[in-house]
Amino acid sequence: MSLFQFVTGAALIAGIVSGCATVRQQDLDAWAGAPVEALDAHPLFLTMPMYRSQTASGVETRNYINSKEVEQCFTSHGARRGDGKYMSHTAFTTCSESSVACNNLFYIQGGKVIRYAPTGACYTDDSVRPNIGYLTPKPAGR
Repeated sequence: MSLFQFVTGAALIAGIVSGCATVRQQDLDAWAGAPVEALDAHPLFLTMPMYRSQTASGVETRNYINSKEVEQCFTSHGARRGDGKYMSHTAFTTCSESSVACNNLFYIQGGKVIRYAPTGACYTDDSVRPNIGYLTPKPAGR
C-alpha cells in the first residue's frame, strides 16, 4: 500500500467518524420528560447492550452502547535485484484494532427521562427520538 493510499484511507475514516458524527440538540431535547416506557420499547435501543446504575439520590443511569470493532492492516513490499543471480523480495504487514463507540446515556428519575447525553463517537437523527405514541397524553379512563 502506498503512502498516498494510507493517508487517503486514514483521512476517509477520520471524516466518517468526526465529520458525520453530529449530535443534534433537538434529538436530545425530544427525550426530556418522556416516560421510561418509551425508552424500554424503543426499537433502536432494544438492539444495544444496556448497563444500568443508580445514584444515591435515586437517579437511574442507563448506558446503551453502540460500538464497532475496526481493524486495519497495511502492507509494504518491495523487490530488489541482486547481481543478476538472485532477486530478493520483502514484505511487512502491520495491523491495528480499535473500537469506535457511542455511549447513549439516559438519566431517569420518577419514571421520566430527565436527560439524554450521548458521549463518544455519536450521531443522532430522527431514529433516536422517542416513538410518538409515548409522547401523547392518554385520555382519562383508558
